[in-house]
Amino acid sequence: MTKTNWGALAQHWLDRLAACSEPGPGVTRLPFTPEHRAALGVLTELMEQAGLAVHLDAAGTLIGRQDGPEGAPALLMGSHQDSVREGGAYDGIMGVVLPVLALMKLRQDGVALPFAVEVLAFADEEGVRFPTALMGPRALAGTFDMAALDLRDRDGISLRRAMEDFGLNPDALPALKRRRAQVLGWIEIHLEQGPVLEAAAQDIGIVTSICGIERHMITLTGTAAHAGTMPMHLRRDALAGAAELTLAAETLARETGGLLATVGALQVRPGVVNAVPGEVALTLEIRAPDDAMRERAGGALTQAAHDIANRRGLRLDITRTYAQPATPCSAQIIERLSKSVEAGNREAPQHMASGATHDTSAMAGLCPVGMLFTACRDGISHHPDEDVPVAAMSSGIRALEACLRQFQ
Repeated sequence: MTKTNWGALAQHWLDRLAACSEPGPGVTRLPFTPEHRAALGVLTELMEQAGLAVHLDAAGTLIGRQDGPEGAPALLMGSHQDSVREGGAYDGIMGVVLPVLALMKLRQDGVALPFAVEVLAFADEEGVRFPTALMGPRALAGTFDMAALDLRDRDGISLRRAMEDFGLNPDALPALKRRRAQVLGWIEIHLEQGPVLEAAAQDIGIVTSICGIERHMITLTGTAAHAGTMPMHLRRDALAGAAELTLAAETLARETGGLLATVGALQVRPGVVNAVPGEVALTLEIRAPDDAMRERAGGALTQAAHDIANRRGLRLDITRTYAQPATPCSAQIIERLSKSVEAGNREAPQHMASGATHDTSAMAGLCPVGMLFTACRDGISHHPDEDVPVAAMSSGIRALEACLRQFQ
């Protein structure tokens, strides 16, 4: 009997799912669209081949369930089916396929688990179509804001209408809230979206936490002037101040382990070659696996902005526009995942924080959570060249299978 190459089988299903896309480069699959519907058809076929009972809930989450003993709680696993525009074939959707294949392997081996397992394919994690995200896990955790149903996409279609046109009942969302006693925990497997695992020659990493995020809008205002007639020592150059602040953010992050700081957007006025910039609006984003670290960095960089503005004679307007707390993973699930990965490797797995937000951050409002990362080629994600090696997917399936065998 031919031995199953589970990573290659995962690639087969992911290739089929990648075809559920709008025309164009890479994968574009937005929630509550024909492409979403097509992906649900492929996932339903996969789940049913694994012996799972499949249904679609009111949030558009496809759920494949393997029952356990009567009254037993469920371990939840999964990720999201949607993509960014012209994204890759692995982000999110791989985290649905691999757990199903792990259950398929256990079934083939005749293993009966003492608990139920559900694999969930959430409709919308990326927030590309509507200015909201994570509806599926938030509905399960009871944290979804029903006011978000009135938000509209770029064609003016509300989230409520899109769901109704998809055959869903948005008014039933509150009833999706799970009781904590029903749930053992949540595990998500996702490509790393970075180069750390590949550089370490490891297929799998253990996520310790999901970074908290805060964002600031900053405007520095000086005086626009003729570039040929205003002496350097008399200039009130807003862009020079913004550059100094950008370097201060980079320096602080380089000197603080785990901290990430990014100035990602600049608007320069008047923005012409022969004028001293009179105003610069910029964004500052800070991420850290620990909220205290993030808040200290936010305070330090706010003070740096004031110091730079005072020294350069600039007016400063700074507002924190967004704050999301960090999500620590369960120590118990981290330990179980670590043992599961170690069982198939000669060395201890890499432990790492996730700089990106995932469905796991919302599921933490319901139950203990854990995450695995797979290596991805060149750290590329959200791009048509996104790629997870077959060997890494095989390692992920083995790790999930081993974790399920020991999870009680």
